[in-house]
Amino acid sequence: MKKEFSRRQFFAGVGVAGIAAAGAGLAGCAPSAAPAAAEKGAAASAGAGAEVGGSELIAAASLNPQDYDYRQNTTDFKTLFSPVKIGTVETSHRMVKSAAGSATYLGGLTDELLEYYVNFAKGGVELIWVEGELIPLLTGEKATAEAAAFGKKLVEECGKHGAQLGVQWAAMAPAVEKMTLEDIAKVQDTCASVAKAFQALGFKAFEINAAGFNIGEHFLSRFHNTRTDNYGIGSLENRARFVTECIQKVKSACGSDFAVQILMDCIEENDNLTNNATLMTLDGDVTAPHSLATTLEEGIAFAQLFEAAGCDSLHLRLGPLDNHPCQFGSDLYFILSGIEGATGYGTQWDFSRHWQGQLIGDHSGAGMLLDVVKRYKDAVGIPCGTVTYMDPAHAPDFFEQALADGKVDFYLMNRPFTVDSEYVNKLRDGRADEIAPCTRCLHCHIGSNEMNRAMGYCRVNALTQRVMTEQGPATYELQPASSPKKVMVIGGGPAGMEAARIAAARGHEVMLCEKKGALGGKLAFASMVKGPHENLDDLKAYLEKQLELSGVKVVLDKEVDAAFVASEAPDAVILAVGGQSEDAGVSGTDRAPTVDFDSFMNAELGDNVVVYGSNAQAFDCALWCTVRKKHVTIVTPRANKELDMQQSQHAKRFMTTSLYALGVSTLPGSTIKSVGDGEVVVATEWGTEQAVPCDTIVIGSDLQANKSLLDEISVAEKYAIGDCNEPYNIALAIRAGNDVGRAV
Repeated sequence: MKKEFSRRQFFAGVGVAGIAAAGAGLAGCAPSAAPAAAEKGAAASAGAGAEVGGSELIAAASLNPQDYDYRQNTTDFKTLFSPVKIGTVETSHRMVKSAAGSATYLGGLTDELLEYYVNFAKGGVELIWVEGELIPLLTGEKATAEAAAFGKKLVEECGKHGAQLGVQWAAMAPAVEKMTLEDIAKVQDTCASVAKAFQALGFKAFEINAAGFNIGEHFLSRFHNTRTDNYGIGSLENRARFVTECIQKVKSACGSDFAVQILMDCIEENDNLTNNATLMTLDGDVTAPHSLATTLEEGIAFAQLFEAAGCDSLHLRLGPLDNHPCQFGSDLYFILSGIEGATGYGTQWDFSRHWQGQLIGDHSGAGMLLDVVKRYKDAVGIPCGTVTYMDPAHAPDFFEQALADGKVDFYLMNRPFTVDSEYVNKLRDGRADEIAPCTRCLHCHIGSNEMNRAMGYCRVNALTQRVMTEQGPATYELQPASSPKKVMVIGGGPAGMEAARIAAARGHEVMLCEKKGALGGKLAFASMVKGPHENLDDLKAYLEKQLELSGVKVVLDKEVDAAFVASEAPDAVILAVGGQSEDAGVSGTDRAPTVDFDSFMNAELGDNVVVYGSNAQAFDCALWCTVRKKHVTIVTPRANKELDMQQSQHAKRFMTTSLYALGVSTLPGSTIKSVGDGEVVVATEWGTEQAVPCDTIVIGSDLQANKSLLDEISVAEKYAIGDCNEPYNIALAIRAGNDVGRAV
């Protein structure tokens, strides 16, 4: 395993966005006294060890209390697996693949690209929207006859499994106020010609992206549009004119049977209050930018105009004005246990007030827009779908009931499908416990498409962005073992469990030994620290189920030594025992003791906590302590650019801005010089010494390799994977397990 996936290479020079906004402060957004009704929910959202009374938690923890009782499973999914029509496109269920999540097209028109989409069709998805980035490859000026043949083959191969294809068109353009009428007409004509070209390839539907930062949204938005002509902000009709004319031109070029869907922001808010602090209105008045966000009522009026123009369906998305990932992945607002609603700018939404109080803000981001979509459905006569962690397997009753109640017609899904392309088939067959869960870490979305291609990955699915490339396996399919072997896996964490299931699925006889009484390694502990949002308990349960299905022999409470290995005489050994803690070189005192990371949640910490370390676990610890009113200082010998580096860009952004806004101090490049009574003295990287109040030091230093057992055993084929080989994070541990399971 290589560190080419390290955070420092992901975002060199990017920095942590929004820290300048931290001065607004989370506490300043929270009520001065937590509402009594919110106390129990806030305690639950803050994870293990929270006081139910609420007094032991910061006010921010009570602002958006979470109700985790929404995940019941008593449904037969009668409505989910019923037909829906989008124009002339009919599917037998209500789950649709959205046009996002891949940068495989950057490799060209390859077998990798073809199989990426065909796998969704094989897995039961019946309507697949492909990314607009395929447009220049298949129909652009440089497109060839071979490209057209590829497009037709893509349609044909997906069609063999019952899937139909649509393409998303999204145009980025200069500021709309600078566009001439000729410019506008040219873009609209391009829209129609692209639709016509894809129709000729066999595509059945066309989505116009009028959301986010695309040109359609800029015409709709009072925030971006300052025109005074027929495309300006003088009326709702004028603002919608660009999009309605695009619809009409596509229908004129392709006929009424060619389905047209509009992707739009169905409700907006400005999450970055420092962005463009003032804008001028038409009459010269200065207006605060948050008042220029499109309201729910404006969005509904636009939808009615789109329907009148010939639109066949709506794809409704959230509209934060300055945080693109939260437009489609707004469950990011819940990634911090105990500070649900964090914006990524050091402030916090109050979901009872912001977004017109219309979002479902107590289900950890699941189905946030369902009540908003119901408002649209009541106002239009065309099907309405929505996105943002729409995952029926995650909360069966909740998502089924929303369909049955007529709140929504279909779910736009991406991450659940890219984690497990067999999602639909498994759910239809009643095998929900076999679906690999999305853990909502957002490692899959890095930034630009090029960055996604080079460095994006999935925490759970080791093939994402890797299969059929130099970085990963040659095929999606597992190749049967040419000569079945007796394989021993030592360690039952994510790496070991993944290696065991893959090796067994290929036909090897696999024994997995775990020294503790339960599988999962540190997944259960990580779930307690992080809270339930990242579905780590689901991941553990999924991996355990896979071991059962693949026939792995699991031996618990067994610490393996060289003698045991010799007695079992395996042909191959895979070591996955986890890393060992790095010696922090810190000794505590009676007044400022040290506590191991694995023990801090059950320790008496006092009011002032020093977390010694800079990895993701150290930051999770800092968050947990901060939510419980501890004053936290992070001290680490690592460089500033390495802070929280094991988490995704987006998780890191939300974590750091929130912690800094709440007063957490970080001292990178620093060491603890001495420990006194109630304080530590820190030697900083800039040559000073700083006294820091301290009642407890939590040792969260990095792990080191831990593979000495391999030197003691005499087995011809042996491997070390995961943290015992090169410590980093869950994603790379699972990846290593998958690779070795294929190689053994």
